Amino acid sequence: MLRAILSDDLPRSRLLAVLLAVILVVLAAAPFLLPGTRALETAARICMFIVLVASYDLLLGYAGIVSFAHTMFFGMGAYGVAIAAARLGPGWLPIGAGAAAGVALAALTALAIALFSLRVRAIFFAMITLAVASAMAVLVSQLSGITGGEDGLNFRIPRELTPGFRLLEEPVFGTRITGRVIAYYLVFGTCLALFLVMLRVVNSPFGSVLQAIRENAFRAEAIGYRVVVYRAAATCLAAVIAALAGAVFAVWLRYVGPGTTLGMEIMIDILLMVVIGGMGTMYGAVLGATIFVLAQNYLQALMERAAAATAGLPLLPDILNPDRWLLWLGLVFILSVYFFPAGIVGRLRGRA
Repeated sequence: MLRAILSDDLPRSRLLAVLLAVILVVLAAAPFLLPGTRALETAARICMFIVLVASYDLLLGYAGIVSFAHTMFFGMGAYGVAIAAARLGPGWLPIGAGAAAGVALAALTALAIALFSLRVRAIFFAMITLAVASAMAVLVSQLSGITGGEDGLNFRIPRELTPGFRLLEEPVFGTRITGRVIAYYLVFGTCLALFLVMLRVVNSPFGSVLQAIRENAFRAEAIGYRVVVYRAAATCLAAVIAALAGAVFAVWLRYVGPGTTLGMEIMIDILLMVVIGGMGTMYGAVLGATIFVLAQNYLQALMERAAAATAGLPLLPDILNPDRWLLWLGLVFILSVYFFPAGIVGRLRGRA
């Protein structure tokens, strides 16, 4: 049963299996295990970034395609939901229609980019995607009448997903089942389903061909595979999944802006998560996204406590100053690349 669910892609490492199981259990029971709004917000972000990072790894790790436009597709899904909900009002139909429109636009844009650009060398394709993503960010900022410009869009969602809605009057395991809990499980369920779909894709014959193209595109072409077609299909599939992740992100946040979906900083974060977790493995996205999002949300607080605890010592309080948390985050990334050149999952599987 487990083999079927995981598409016969088992962790192949006891420690990796334990880590994945712990992450799954904690995320599945987050509303009951993690008290507080910030903890639930962190858990939801981990779910969404796991899908976003895994969809990018489908391009980079499996197909060998370097793209800087992935956040653009993420933003298309998010803006599709936001614009539809802002124009048509709160309801499930506007959310569904907006998500469908965002996904369709992402797929068509990805297909256009792929067909016109994938025949060029990797670095030139990467530059083309960067140019298209930058143009889209400028367009979103200028179309303020539709997108809200730099201020973004706030919108309402169905009442069943708002904190004021209560499904049950009595608490369950000490937690009230509000609309926010329902919204979290909508995020968790959607992200889990998308992750399992991607796991199925990369372990299918299609995924095997992508890996063959990554290793030697000329040889794959010589034995009869149409490389451009497979790469275009991978680009479109990754774009669709990223757009769906963006739609879920918009519903959870109830706000969409250029900084939250289209920023180059998000693209860099995705790259870091892929490298930390390990390219060419879906499980790397799980570990990379979890570690990175936790560091983003809690490293500064941990450093503040460490600085207070070492207040009487020389130099340490200054080194551990919470304002320097980005420096330490960068150091963690450098160390992870040095000690885990194949990513955490690659290293753990190498020990199995």
